[in-house]
Amino acid sequence: MKNITVIGAGTMGNGIAHVFAMNGYDVTLADISEDALEKAIETIDKNLWRMVAKEKISNDDKEKTIENIRTTTVLADAVKDAELVVEAATENEEIKLKIFQQIDEHAPEGCILASNTSSISITKIGAVTSRPDKVIGMHFMNPVPVMKLVEVIRGYNTSDEVTNQIMEISKGLSKVPVEVNDYPGFVANRILMPMINEAIYSLYEGVAGVEEIDTVMKLGMAHPMGPLQLADFIGLDVCHAIMKVLYNGFNNPKYAPCPLLSQMVTAGKLGRKNGEGFYTYNKETKESHVSKAFS
Repeated sequence: MKNITVIGAGTMGNGIAHVFAMNGYDVTLADISEDALEKAIETIDKNLWRMVAKEKISNDDKEKTIENIRTTTVLADAVKDAELVVEAATENEEIKLKIFQQIDEHAPEGCILASNTSSISITKIGAVTSRPDKVIGMHFMNPVPVMKLVEVIRGYNTSDEVTNQIMEISKGLSKVPVEVNDYPGFVANRILMPMINEAIYSLYEGVAGVEEIDTVMKLGMAHPMGPLQLADFIGLDVCHAIMKVLYNGFNNPKYAPCPLLSQMVTAGKLGRKNGEGFYTYNKETKESHVSKAFS
């Protein structure tokens, strides 16, 4: 397998493209926005320079990685020669299903279709294609070039052959793949998101402040990042969407998003991505402070 297509040039998409290209794959990075593609290449270039500075790769490795990536805004062109497509678009079921229908129409018959979804059913995604046996989840963690885990999610119809192939490809990227079955939230977010939601409830109910909650989890539970800071890093809109998937999937009130989380998303306070969530972020200095709303 040589030709990889990544759909979506955001944080996850450019990270996935970076990792495949650095491992010698010919990568086509596709997005509907030319600006997003330009920013993605700038981000990949910047991250590669960091690796050169730390002597993790050579300057030649950096240049070869960039050379391995081409960009396009035309989905049909992006997937026409692909052997594996990894979709990394926004975490919205309607959008993902529409993208997979388009990919299925234009990708070669033997091409494997993977989604980087963190919560949406792989079985449901596969059902809108003509090849549900070749549809699988590859849930990379953020930041993709650094984090080792790939949650490999097999849908109800995903074949053993495709699952084994994706497990081996993930290992070839120096990742650690873990095979899981297709239930709401899979493993990572079924455990992580209710914890984050409970941390938000602790703030909402006045149990403690933002820094206090995060400090307890960092120092008491050895978490590298507190749950509220992590929620900002993930994106509060993403956290909210995943909680709704869990709530609807299990029909259990324990998965209902905290009202404070819902309010913040409605108000447009989405975390690091737009400068304010539980913390406020200075993009120039990269400093963070507890948001005025909670100070």
